[in-house]
Amino acid sequence: MNSSDYRVRRATLDDMAALKTLWQTMRFPEGDLEKRLTEFQVVEGPDQKLVGALGFQMIERQGCLHSETFADFAVAEAMRPLLWARIQSLATNHGLVRIWTRETAPFWTHNGFQPAGEKLLPKLPATWQESGSHWLALQLKDEEAIASLEKEFAMFMESEKSRSEQALGQARALKSAVTVISLLIAAAILIAAIYVFLKNRGGDLPAP
Repeated sequence: MNSSDYRVRRATLDDMAALKTLWQTMRFPEGDLEKRLTEFQVVEGPDQKLVGALGFQMIERQGCLHSETFADFAVAEAMRPLLWARIQSLATNHGLVRIWTRETAPFWTHNGFQPAGEKLLPKLPATWQESGSHWLALQLKDEEAIASLEKEFAMFMESEKSRSEQALGQARALKSAVTVISLLIAAAILIAAIYVFLKNRGGDLPAP
């Protein structure tokens, strides 16, 4: 089997029938998963048939791998790297800091997933806490470092906003000053013109 003949893509409505068949073989709750169709990444074979699927939900900059299934688990080891590459790409694009899973295949621990200890479990989003225990987690980024950078960036943006407002205020004040000066100059020119006109007109008058 050549893995290059297979491709991974996001599930569409056209995949529903095939996915339901896969879910049935694993005794997954179809009704719940049907509503979450867009979470699934599917592996499509050279004959355009689905050979596997894996759910990937994202919440609060964290991801959860779930409901892994294959039409034939004999191909699972060859298909998982394809699915994992897709998941990593999605995680990077969405800036995720951590991925969780309750999948038990050795593939996941071989790729960095470790049992979530007491210090890490509180970071598990509440939505997933209802799914059960025995979580594995893979840290992708340092949350504290990211939070610090975001705080510094927010402070920088606030400072730049303040500077921009100050510069805008100065520009408005300068514009007002230029306008006043221009009006004063125009008024002075007008007065001078009137003075010259009246003086010239007075000079033309006949002597008494």
